[in-house]
Amino acid sequence: MNVKSVEKSGNQATVVVEIDRELMESGVNKAYLKARKNILVPGFRKGKAPRKMIETMYGKHVFYEDGLEEIFPQVYEAAVTGQELKAVGRPTVTDIQIADDDLVTVTITTELYPEVTLGQYKGLEVVKTVPSVTDAQVQAELDRMAANVASTETVERPAEMGDNVTIDFLGTENGTPFEGGEGHDYDLRLGSGSFVPGFEEQLVGMAAGEEKDIDITFPQDYHAEMAGKTVQFHVKVQKVTVENIPEQDDEFAKDVSEFDTLEELKADIRAKALEQAQKQADSAFDQACVDKAAENATVEMPKALIEAELDNQMERFAYQLQMSGYTVEQYAKMMGGDMNTLRNAFRPAAEKQAKANVVLAQIAKEEGVTVTDEEKKAEYESLAKQYELTEDRVKEMVPESEIAASLETRKVVRLIADSAVPTAPEAPKAEDAAPKDGEDTPKGEDPDAKEE
Repeated sequence: MNVKSVEKSGNQATVVVEIDRELMESGVNKAYLKARKNILVPGFRKGKAPRKMIETMYGKHVFYEDGLEEIFPQVYEAAVTGQELKAVGRPTVTDIQIADDDLVTVTITTELYPEVTLGQYKGLEVVKTVPSVTDAQVQAELDRMAANVASTETVERPAEMGDNVTIDFLGTENGTPFEGGEGHDYDLRLGSGSFVPGFEEQLVGMAAGEEKDIDITFPQDYHAEMAGKTVQFHVKVQKVTVENIPEQDDEFAKDVSEFDTLEELKADIRAKALEQAQKQADSAFDQACVDKAAENATVEMPKALIEAELDNQMERFAYQLQMSGYTVEQYAKMMGGDMNTLRNAFRPAAEKQAKANVVLAQIAKEEGVTVTDEEKKAEYESLAKQYELTEDRVKEMVPESEIAASLETRKVVRLIADSAVPTAPEAPKAEDAAPKDGEDTPKGEDPDAKEE
């Protein structure tokens, strides 16, 4: 093949290639052999028509476009790899010229890996929070533990806020049932806020066996199909239950843990919470360092890298939803949008992460960061232990290049973060920190909570 010209402009390259006749002929013939079984020509059995006959009927170059697809790997090798162009994404054939002598010339356009101009990435001043655990957080964990071991008792009295009710319900709009408005043997904790506003409050006072019609108007910010609509629910209470939550004392501590006293259990909860908070603070600090290094760099990002990162983030999100029993499509619909809406919501984060990725790679290059065989082996062993698999199985699942890239990225992150200068968060202004006269303490905060 003859590469006639190579033009670069920013993150894009355009290459004009003249294809060898013999190579083009091989591609065209492969395309013909694949297509002929579906082509019917008068006088021939289906799939038996000669190539010349088909070309006479449909045009001399009828198989050239498909033929080019057949030989595209060889064309790509000459046009991109052979020109030492670091392409990203899939190259596009933007023009095909067929001369009178059947010589084919194609124009290929591809995005290129971007050039990165690094800014400051060492000695960055980055805010780092000092983790703390309040008494309220410890108490919340104790409450959760107590709720987990609570016993359930069926009561014959009318339901009160905080009770659990088992209900059947059918929602109708102008007498017609609507999608998602029916449930049987549904367990609902009154006051949980898990149903549309106004629903749970109207169940207070109902006893087992009672039925009732409830009028509800959906909020304007509800998902598009029901937003603002007035509907009616017919509800029957099957049973009312209460949770008997144990008293939090030394006996409780012995029942739910290896500790003999409640104070020992509290100390353990605090220590574990503080350890977890420290990990989160360290991780947030590392990410903030990377973000700042990326902000200081200059790079024109190609769309292909952003779309690839966006695909990765969507795939991870889909996996998380799958663990909860949902699909991405269902989630998008619940949020009142579609897949394009959801994808666009992820786009800013993908753009930010894609830029960070190329900046980290450039820092690794300039700092001469390398990964040894011993480090890769240790990582495989760690993954095998973590997922309880053999090392050979992990190697089948995770390519060595992926392991090396991950280790390299971690080293660069450590290089940036370890050289950074942690700074304290800006103290809130007095007028912002304290509630004004007549205002309540912010929800979820305990003004008397202690910190460690």
